[in-house]
Amino acid sequence: MSRSLDCLLWLLRGAPSQRGCTLFIISFKFMFLVSVMIYWHTVGEPRIQGQLPNLPVHVSCPHMVPPTLPSSSPPPGNIFFLETSDRTNPNFLFMCSVESAARAHPESRVMVLMKGLPGGNASRPRHLSLSLLGCFPNVQVLRLDLEELFRDTPLAAWYKALPWRWEPYLLPVLSDASRLALMWKFGGIYLDTDFIVLKNLRNLTNTLGTQSRYVLNGAFLAFERHHKFMALCMRDFVAHYNGWIWGHQGPQLLTRVFKKWCSIRSLSESRTCRGVTTLPSEAFYPIPWQNWKKYFEDISPEELPRLLNATYAVHVWNKKSQGTRLEATSKALLAQLHARYCPTTHEAMKMYL
Repeated sequence: MSRSLDCLLWLLRGAPSQRGCTLFIISFKFMFLVSVMIYWHTVGEPRIQGQLPNLPVHVSCPHMVPPTLPSSSPPPGNIFFLETSDRTNPNFLFMCSVESAARAHPESRVMVLMKGLPGGNASRPRHLSLSLLGCFPNVQVLRLDLEELFRDTPLAAWYKALPWRWEPYLLPVLSDASRLALMWKFGGIYLDTDFIVLKNLRNLTNTLGTQSRYVLNGAFLAFERHHKFMALCMRDFVAHYNGWIWGHQGPQLLTRVFKKWCSIRSLSESRTCRGVTTLPSEAFYPIPWQNWKKYFEDISPEELPRLLNATYAVHVWNKKSQGTRLEATSKALLAQLHARYCPTTHEAMKMYL
């Protein structure tokens, strides 16, 4: 620390032009840190999109017939959603994500893991969202124990040091780490909470989606337990850690690990190698993040199937779209997706928005 201070004083003792340049650099870095802190304070925690402060804490469940499976069916893997912040009151998009997954996979357990839920015998928060998710017999809402999740993984030491560091994108990075550990330890399917599932995903194994021609994305992951690709991702997470660059521990990590896995320099060279498959952008990211406003534009019901014909699940880019007003009864693309794939959530939106 004293050495850094000496270097700073030496720079400030230089020529006037040099001092001016140094002060400019220091001021710029300071303002950058302040702007990042303000950003995460105001929008880093996703706002409750479309929800009102006085919502009821209970919702009446529609009649649902539990699925019956043939006795020869193999036990299906779990579908996971993660909430690594302390929020325990999911917004309508979060609810739609879970409902759409539960409806598309009645034979699977849909696990919603939330860090903010109390442990032990403490009573759980009472929210409309948790009540609605309880309507689905295959949905379980459980407490996320991050220390236990990272135990016996390459991420354990990184997580143990987390309380003593400050970084601008710590919450997204924590989410990136959690999904890798989850896939490694348990296998199954991981989905971000701003997906709307259109089709059953059970035929996808050791698979991830392509966001663009240059980068993969981990908002959807489907992997077998203890797969070597996930192990390599966790090791890369620690070996090349940089929490100051947006996406470095998430999409960029998956991209560089896949290139190393396949010994390629460009994603265009290979879609499948050594048992890992990357699906084209239409599968999960049919609308690029740059065009996220299209989800709030009207579309004819006839055009909807054509637009999403090759899509398994739709990523809504909540990081960009959060806070945007959505009229539940409109013909907007997102409203029609709600109505078709998460009708229980859609009814609640119509009632309380």
